[in-house]
Amino acid sequence: MDKIALITGATSGIGKACAVKFAQNSFDVIITGRRNDRLKNLKEELESKHNIQVLTLCFDLREKEAVIKAIESLEKKWKRIDVLVNNAGLALDLKPIHEGNLDNWDTMIDTNIKGLLYMSKLVSNLMIGNGSGHIINIGSIAGKEAYPNGNVYSATKHAIEGLTKGMRLDLFKLGIKVSQIAPGAAETEFSEVRFHGEKETADKVYKGYTPLAAEDIARSIWFVASQPDHVNINDLLIMPMAQANATTFNKN
Repeated sequence: MDKIALITGATSGIGKACAVKFAQNSFDVIITGRRNDRLKNLKEELESKHNIQVLTLCFDLREKEAVIKAIESLEKKWKRIDVLVNNAGLALDLKPIHEGNLDNWDTMIDTNIKGLLYMSKLVSNLMIGNGSGHIINIGSIAGKEAYPNGNVYSATKHAIEGLTKGMRLDLFKLGIKVSQIAPGAAETEFSEVRFHGEKETADKVYKGYTPLAAEDIARSIWFVASQPDHVNINDLLIMPMAQANATTFNKN
């Protein structure tokens, strides 16, 4: 039986790279995101290059009812999800706590924490019914240590760290693996989103050193997902060589 991976936030960056990596390894994939045109283009690309099946689900992960509707709409074949990659997430702004924007806080909390919870609850129940599965949460170095002006984003990623541990305790006796991948600086759309499309500001984040690429993280996610049944990699922190911790870089 063909294996299936569900990847949230698959329209760009790490999510898209994950969809490619799993497709290269003969997984059928369910890709989710808010930009339907990108989902359709990725579906066409993966199906034509890798002889697999792709299902697209276009919805906003922050909307509980939309998540429920999307998962409940799956046909029987697509409910046999082997791997869930909880990738969708974002940072907005880089400001001290007393200058923070409340709407941006809500968006980060609703996406990074609540969206992950909605998806994990629904898909974990499918996995329990199937007797196996693997949930891989995408955390961050920001979930290991705080940094100036990263307050709420960092808090959401600390939540992912705690949730991953709690989910593992709840699910391991039911045959479900749970892992966290925590990247350091990775050059994707992340900073462009954080700075509201100000590309010049976003580009400065990655100047003077070689950051991680989305493909680096996807390769590590595949490594975690492809371990034997008796092996679970609980937590993987991945940094560029030029980054020692959340704020210390060796730049040219």
